[in-house]
Parts: sequence; structure tokens; C-alpha cells
Amino acid sequence: MPVPVPAGPFVPAGTVRVFDTTLRDGEQAPGASLTAAEKLEVARQLVRLNVDVIEAGFPAASPGDWEAVHRIATEVKGVAVAALARCRDGDPQKAIEAIRVAERPHLHVFIATSDIHLKHKLRISRDEALAEAVRWVRYGREQLGRDAEIEFSAEDASRTDPAFLLAIYEAVVGAGATTVNIPDTVGYAIPSEFGALVGRVVDLVGRDATISIHCHNDLGLATANTLAAVQAGARQVEVTINGLGERAGNASLEEVVMALRTRPTQFPELLSRVQTEHITTASRLVSHLTGFAVQPNKAVVGANAFAHESGIHQDGVIKNPLTYEIMTPQSVGLSGSQLTIGKLSGRKGLQKKLRDLGHDVSGDALDVVYREAIALADVKKEVTDADLLALLQQRSGDLPASIVLDGWSVTSSHGGRSTGSARLALDGEGRAGESTGNGPVNALYRAVDEAIRPVLGWEPTLVEYEIKAVTEGEDAQGRVFLRCRRSTDAGPDAIVVTGHGLSTNIIEASLEAYVVAANKLWAAERDRTSLPAPRPSERLP
Repeated sequence: MPVPVPAGPFVPAGTVRVFDTTLRDGEQAPGASLTAAEKLEVARQLVRLNVDVIEAGFPAASPGDWEAVHRIATEVKGVAVAALARCRDGDPQKAIEAIRVAERPHLHVFIATSDIHLKHKLRISRDEALAEAVRWVRYGREQLGRDAEIEFSAEDASRTDPAFLLAIYEAVVGAGATTVNIPDTVGYAIPSEFGALVGRVVDLVGRDATISIHCHNDLGLATANTLAAVQAGARQVEVTINGLGERAGNASLEEVVMALRTRPTQFPELLSRVQTEHITTASRLVSHLTGFAVQPNKAVVGANAFAHESGIHQDGVIKNPLTYEIMTPQSVGLSGSQLTIGKLSGRKGLQKKLRDLGHDVSGDALDVVYREAIALADVKKEVTDADLLALLQQRSGDLPASIVLDGWSVTSSHGGRSTGSARLALDGEGRAGESTGNGPVNALYRAVDEAIRPVLGWEPTLVEYEIKAVTEGEDAQGRVFLRCRRSTDAGPDAIVVTGHGLSTNIIEASLEAYVVAANKLWAAERDRTSLPAPRPSERLP
């Protein structure tokens, strides 16, 4: 459970300060580079989100990064702007120069403290590392004045000797640090040990400085470690939008913030200032600008976070969303839950989905659409709203089928003619036809003609033919629309009917549309003569 601790000099009581490092650590994800203008756009969205601190970048890294940090510090108001610097001559100077103009400058200096980093990367002793940390914290305080935020991070803290770690934190607070950060730089910690480590730092310097944590996700524990640290007394969380960052990423802002909001009994009287209704917008903006897609099952902001496909889950959510949702979609900026249709969906879920799309379907009609939707789900990765609407529209013009397609096959090759065969039932009696054509659809249409002409005395004549994709992607449903007349009719008085076909197989959709048109033409012939249709055996030559 959380422990009562002072808030620190810059964090009001009951508040967890949200330090967003999307523009610094997030941008360090390979391939996630942003221009200065794009960084400014993200920073403005972070202001709308109401984070406490924006870490705008690493000014010493390049002139471009310095310019981006300086521009954000100049133009963005109502939030602290932080810049990162190594405890090395040149870095803090550039960082201070970049953020001095900010309403609330926040200097963030760091040095590695684990023996593995000291020996193999920095090649200095513990005493030398401590001296550099104190030197540059003191320098930042002298340059920025008493009201500025000076933060010190001990890189690779979770693999640092605890006694040395506590000594360096005590020294930097004595030199003027107002925040001390405990990074799990390589995602090595587990929640129980990390919470215990944070608790020791809180006990040592928590009355004089804000305790911060910065967790990486190498073992998938970044959010868990961050929350354990908050329970142990940390009052600043360093996070990124979508969990973007080095290697496996950082603790995710949306996960940490929504955990604090959703589990108040675990974090009593602790809130963040984040306006969570802007979370989805921020997530989509960062994804768009970096080109890093959000995985569908990502917590809070993934496409499936509020989507329900299983029939059992759909039934529960329809009755009461609390059955399967621990937060509302609206709380993160979405309009509502999403019922997705797949092979595990139930009739009630489909009925609710269709009702949301403006169609009240029940009884036998619902059974028909349900069977077709489940069959479609077996061949498509996703049954979309457009797919469902297309199924409904396909059914809206149904008429009793006197001609039923039982099966078909076609062969086709480059530069050659196609051969098609079709099996049909005409008023229940089987017929078959085979023909060639200049393509698979033409060959199958001619095969149908061969099957029905001896019975009907005519075949459909194609007047118009059109193919259109209902949805996107390689598994999209194709809709075929055509117009036909009887081959024996001509002139302005000829009856012209439409046919529609729908399938992920465009040849099948074409054949389905042709048979629908043939049925309409036969029905029209019967209506015109007002005579019972002859049995197929009576029409055979």
C-alpha cells in the first residue's frame, strides 16, 4: 500500500507529477525521429493533455535538437520544459541555454552509477561519478536560480549498489537537486524489489526532494514497476505516449495515468492532472508522426482496447458495460465501445451492432445475416461495418430463387481462353452446363446459359457490369453489380433487371449476381404470362 510521504517542493500534496519524455526518450526509438515542427506539434498536444513536464530533448545531441528544445521552451506555455544533459562539460551549458526562456525551466542531468557502466562505459570510479554529479547539479542551480527545477538521474539505478546509490542521492540533494530520479534503465527490476528500493530513497531524501522513477519495458514490467514505485512514495512518473522509447520502450503514459484513475483504493488520495479525454488524440498523433503503429491489443489506446468479439462478452457488455470494461471509452477520448463481428460472435452481439448501424433485424432475417456474417468471418481477417451493411443490402432485394447455383469451376491461363462449368437447380431439377470464354467470368456466364437455355428458351444478356470493393485490403469483399435483359427481348420495351453479388471471391460474386438477374427475369416472365411455370422436363426438346 502507498506510504504517506511529503509531496516535495514542486509537487502539490495528493498529486503525482507526470513527466512526459516522448520527445526525448521516445524519439530514441530507432526510426522515430521527428522534425522540430513535429516536436512542437506533439508538445502542443501534451499541453492539451495537461502533463506537468515536457522533456523536449537532448540539446547537446545536435544543433537540430537544440533548436527544437529552444523553440518548445519559447512557444509552449503552461507547462515545465525539461532538457536532458550528461554530467559532462558542455552538455549542461547547452541545455540551460535552450530552456532558460521557458516559463518553468527544468534541467535534467544524469550520470551512470552502476559498476558495469562505470567500469566499461565511463571508465571512472564511484568517487569520480559522485563528484561530477554534485558539480553539475550545483552548476545548474547557480545558473537557473533558486526557483528552477533541477533533476538528477542515476543511470542504471536498479543495477547500482544500493549503498552507493543512496550516497549519491543524498549528495546531489545537498547540492541543490529538487528531484532525484531512479531509472530502471534496462528494464531489469521487478515490482517488489523496485518498490523496496524506491522506499529507501524516499526515507532518505523524500522530505527534501521529489522522488521520480523512469522505467523501461525490457521485461514487460515498466508500468508495473512504475506503479509499485508510486505506492512506495514516488511522486513523479517519467512516461511516454504509447510506451515509445529505446528498445522495448518506456512506461506508457496512458497505462500509468489510467491505472491511478481506475484503482483509487490502491493509490488513495493520489491523482494526476492529466486530462485523460485527450489520451486517444495524443496516441494517434504520435503514432502518425513517428510511423510507429499502435498494436491492436495495446492497453487503453489499442484498436481492440474497447472492442468485444466473443458472444459471451458482447452479451455482457450489452447488458452492462461494467461486466467487461474497467474504464469507459469516453474517459480516454473515444465515443463508445466497439462490438466487432468475428467467428466467435453471437446473435445478440450482431443484432446490437446492426442496430447501431441503423438496422433493426430480428427473427429469421437475423439468422440469415448471422450465418452469412460468421461464414464471412471464416475467410476474412475482419468483418467491418461496411461488410455488414453490404450483407444487409444484399438481402434486401431477395426473391424466391427458382434458379439455384449448386457449384462451379473454371480454368484460365495467360493468353488462352477460359473454360467454365456450372451446376444449377431449376425448380429443384439439376442442370449443368460447360463453355469457354475470353475470361473466367465470361466462361462461367456462358456455362450458365448452356444450362438454362434448354429449359427457359432464353438466357440473360449482359447490359452493364461493374465491380467495386466494399472494404480495403487483400481480403476485401467485392460487390458486383450488373444489368441484364432476356436474349429474346429487344428494343425500348425490353425488361432490364439488376443483379448483385457479394463475396471475397470476385468470380463467385460475379456468378451470384448473374444468377440473381436470371431469377428476376424468370419471375418477370411468369408475372407477365400469369401462367404456372412449366416443369423443366416439359420444356426439354
